[in-house]
Amino acid sequence: MADMLSTMLLANSMIKTSSTTMAIMCSSSSTFVPQIHNNFKRRPISSFPTKPLFSVSPKAFSSQTSNPTSKADEPPTSVGFLGLGIMGSPMAQNLLRAGCDVTVWNRTKSKCDPLISLGAKYKTSPEEVASSCDVTFAMLADPESALEVACGKHGAAYGMTQGKGYVDVSTVDDATSKLISRQIKATGALFLEAPVSGSKKPAEDGQLIFLTAGDKSLYDAVAPLLDIMGKSRFYLGDVGNGAAMKLVVNMIMGSMMASFSEGLLLSEKVGLDPSVLVEVVSQGAISAPMFSMKGPSMVQAIYPTAFPLKHQQKDLRLALGLAESVSQPTPIAAAANELYKVAKLHGLSDQDFSAVMEALKTRLQSPAED
Repeated sequence: MADMLSTMLLANSMIKTSSTTMAIMCSSSSTFVPQIHNNFKRRPISSFPTKPLFSVSPKAFSSQTSNPTSKADEPPTSVGFLGLGIMGSPMAQNLLRAGCDVTVWNRTKSKCDPLISLGAKYKTSPEEVASSCDVTFAMLADPESALEVACGKHGAAYGMTQGKGYVDVSTVDDATSKLISRQIKATGALFLEAPVSGSKKPAEDGQLIFLTAGDKSLYDAVAPLLDIMGKSRFYLGDVGNGAAMKLVVNMIMGSMMASFSEGLLLSEKVGLDPSVLVEVVSQGAISAPMFSMKGPSMVQAIYPTAFPLKHQQKDLRLALGLAESVSQPTPIAAAANELYKVAKLHGLSDQDFSAVMEALKTRLQSPAED
């Protein structure tokens, strides 16, 4: 009996102790901090998608640096766009459709007309565009054009002043980008290089990838505009890094397309169906969207232009120059470059770069001039 009474008293004591402990843990005057295992760590910010989860109005950007005002008092962003080719036109259209105040210029004025019909303003020179806009984008075909539009007679630099920004989304070499940067920054304006990875369809769909470098404050300011035109963006530091990254990417792409072309033709020569090869490749470890998108039309010898062959060869040439400047051997890219030069000799410059396959169908394999 004594043992039973002792057991009951012990149990009652344990219940009271447990109740007291729970009361302390739940009390507003105490804080309960669970221990988290070291394996559970926050992801770095850079690992999150750069595309915002909510819509950001481009009107949030202003070149003004005065005391902050309410968003309702902020002036709308004025955006200039120079160069309305295969890439520039859809990029500018996306800005217009997002409600941006866009002013355009192109050497051939007729290419501005579709944008004007959508509400864009028009100026007769890059200088006038830059002078009238907070930030000016430029999408030109090659280093020479990019330099002329930025720094030549009536170039954008002459319309730049402190508080404005110039964003060059052209694919150029790092030396050209640095030269443009110096000219723009000499006016007191900010400069950002932002070449894009992606061709016509991604430009139309707002799915480009921006490879940026230069003034970080300008990058932060135009981020909402980049997000209208692209699906992701990378900030790579000093001017020249964005240009170099783009050339490396396009060097890989050009070499891949040349190799893919060889495979399609070889499969056909040995009696296989190249269409089946496209399907096999799409399901394996070497699957690439480029092969799946372009393979079916390549099998039919149809090359609808999304990225002109002449631009691919230009990018390979610039990438080889970059490699030589740091003594990096690139024999595969060099061989691919020769093949694209042969394709240019056959009048394929303005067709899609997948038309390089035609150069493999001929016995004319002698190196072409740059």
